[in-house]
Amino acid sequence: MITNFIDAAAINGGLSADMSGYIGKCEDIYRSGIAEAAEKIFMDSKARPLVLVSGPSGSGKTTGALRIGQRLKEKGLAVHIISMDNYFLPNGVGEIPLDENGNIDLESPLRMDIPLFSEHLEKLFRCEPIEIPRFNFKTQSRTFGEKMCRQKNEIIIIEGIHALNPQVTGNTDDFTTCVYVSVRTRIKNSDGSLLHPRLVRLMRRLCRDKLFRGRSAKEVFAMLPSVTRGEDLYIMPYKGRAHFDIDTFIAYEPSVYKAMLMDDLKDPEDFSSDIDDYKALVKTLKELSPLSGKKVPTDSLVREFIGGSSFKY
Repeated sequence: MITNFIDAAAINGGLSADMSGYIGKCEDIYRSGIAEAAEKIFMDSKARPLVLVSGPSGSGKTTGALRIGQRLKEKGLAVHIISMDNYFLPNGVGEIPLDENGNIDLESPLRMDIPLFSEHLEKLFRCEPIEIPRFNFKTQSRTFGEKMCRQKNEIIIIEGIHALNPQVTGNTDDFTTCVYVSVRTRIKNSDGSLLHPRLVRLMRRLCRDKLFRGRSAKEVFAMLPSVTRGEDLYIMPYKGRAHFDIDTFIAYEPSVYKAMLMDDLKDPEDFSSDIDDYKALVKTLKELSPLSGKKVPTDSLVREFIGGSSFKY
């Protein structure tokens, strides 16, 4: 039974009645989930000094990890954040994982240097020194040089799509806290139909990839089957391992995406291969009132996808 949804009309009404107040309320709901997780992590910090943050593409993992880290720092803990992206295997090392169609499986955990990553988790727990790799996505190469040795009063936050996958993290249950972040709220249209959370994440990726990765909406949609397949195979099966499940949906955010995306989505023929998702997304966007990105607080999670963040960790 689906209970976590919000009416599109309620979003419009909230923005119309008191825009700044409604935006603030929406932000506070998200922050309360972060605060709850950070409090428990703080209480368990001696026994579980490593925090694993996972979620599918567009879920807000980066901001979630940073915000949890900020809360822990406010409580007096030293915190370091590591991106699992730096543990990708460089070109020429290891076998290239293929999907069932013989294409490179870009979502597979086998693209990671699993032995190195598992070794580093164990050493971080034992306060032994490691040398963190730095992965260059343009050249598909990596370098080493950043040395780290966790002190006994420090917390390490590791974020990445495979952070809850035991194939990658190994036997770390006794000394890690697992956090799963994603959009969990559905948007209810006037006819009663519900927009699936993954399409809210798609809105986020459409904005992010347009602004920062040079991808058109058509290209982002074309990647959707592969991304969804990877989520179903490699991420969703392990979300039950999480000690905390944080809903990263911020109710006013689809109105911001409407203002940014509608011109890019005006031609249905560009999206014929994913027409059902396209129709569902556009249907919801049409019901929402647009909201300028200028109204988004500069420390909001939404800024991860539209730019202009002032959030400092």
